[in-house]
Amino acid sequence: MAQPGGSRPVTVSDVQQLVKRKDEIEAQIKACYELLEGQKGVGMNGPLVDAEGFPRDDIDLYQVRSARHDIIFAEESVCRERTLDVTHSCSPRANGVTTGLQNDHKALMKQVEEALHQLHAREKEKHAKDEAEALAEAMSQNQSLPQAFAKVNAVTPGSPASISGLQVDDEIVEFGSVNVNNFQNLQNIATVVQHSEGRPLSVTVIRGGKKVHVGLTPKRWAGKGLLGCNIIPLQR
Repeated sequence: MAQPGGSRPVTVSDVQQLVKRKDEIEAQIKACYELLEGQKGVGMNGPLVDAEGFPRDDIDLYQVRSARHDIIFAEESVCRERTLDVTHSCSPRANGVTTGLQNDHKALMKQVEEALHQLHAREKEKHAKDEAEALAEAMSQNQSLPQAFAKVNAVTPGSPASISGLQVDDEIVEFGSVNVNNFQNLQNIATVVQHSEGRPLSVTVIRGGKKVHVGLTPKRWAGKGLLGCNIIPLQR
């Protein structure tokens, strides 16, 4: 498992393993207290000798001393917010504990804190980078889009405009030979439509921030005019 400060970035799995080990140590500490309570309630301060000064024979002195030893190492740093049920012995030999639980617990708590800090910092950095990239992409896209000069504000179903795929709110950047450089008024578009009856016109619009090409053929239909849509000039 990678340790905080190591060469490999800390992962969520690393933190989970650290927390698991911390929980194991806290469970061992709890088991020690339970063992002491099970030894005639001797606890941390009960006497280990009888009234005559002899070692008590009603408790397991070795287990009591071992449990007290481990708790003394751990009592200042144990996390008091959580307790776990355990079934294993508290004996240092039985559990393979060769160093103070306090030292193990402190080290693991520090590692967990550092690992979480690294994860949060990396997520914050990634979020900021994603936002910057999205903004740059949007700005680049907006800069690359040609300027529109008119807008579609109505399309009649079944009309030539509707059949071609023209939609309400489409912003027109090219309508046949008309573009932002030579557009003066809507009569420019009307002239192109009249001279293109029955022939496809290349129309380019901006829709949802993207350029869309539409093949529009002005022609007679059941409705009024040759297009069946309403176009208004854009005020820039």
